[in-house]
Amino acid sequence: MIFVSIFLSFLVANLLGYGGGPASIPLMYEEIVNRYNWLSNTEFSNMLAFANALPGPIATKIAAYVGFGVGGWGGFFIALLATILPSAIALIFLLKIMRKHQDSVIVKGMTLLVQPVITALMLVLTFEMFQDSYHSIGIIQSGVIALVAFLLLQKWKVHPAFVIILAFLYGGLIVPHLS
Repeated sequence: MIFVSIFLSFLVANLLGYGGGPASIPLMYEEIVNRYNWLSNTEFSNMLAFANALPGPIATKIAAYVGFGVGGWGGFFIALLATILPSAIALIFLLKIMRKHQDSVIVKGMTLLVQPVITALMLVLTFEMFQDSYHSIGIIQSGVIALVAFLLLQKWKVHPAFVIILAFLYGGLIVPHLS
């Protein structure tokens, strides 16, 4: 039964996650944390940060991690299959349609109107993760870390992987000694 739950949760999240990783992450969060309680909010946040530091698509890394943790090697392969299957089928089918109707106003409008929805989903996920950070290390540290990360990414154009590694180092080496 666990394999069916793994398959359906990742299939639905990736089937409805139009736009790739950024769109499917909040949907996977809903399944993994809220629906099945396979990970806590903190565990999901840590896993997401670590997955972002590694190369490759985020959705497959999340699926592999959670699938293996919940169902061993069987869960690993089932979660990956459920993650890849919707994209592969949709890609083959939709590319044919998009090529045929690439100049359509309707197709362009659909693509543009989905972007605010993805933005809203990412804002909700960010807010929930910030709340978890606030409760764990406090508002000042959370705000300073967010500000430093923002400056590193936007002003100094540091690669996101290095920012994540710096956050891991700070969280592992500095934060435990602050209490």
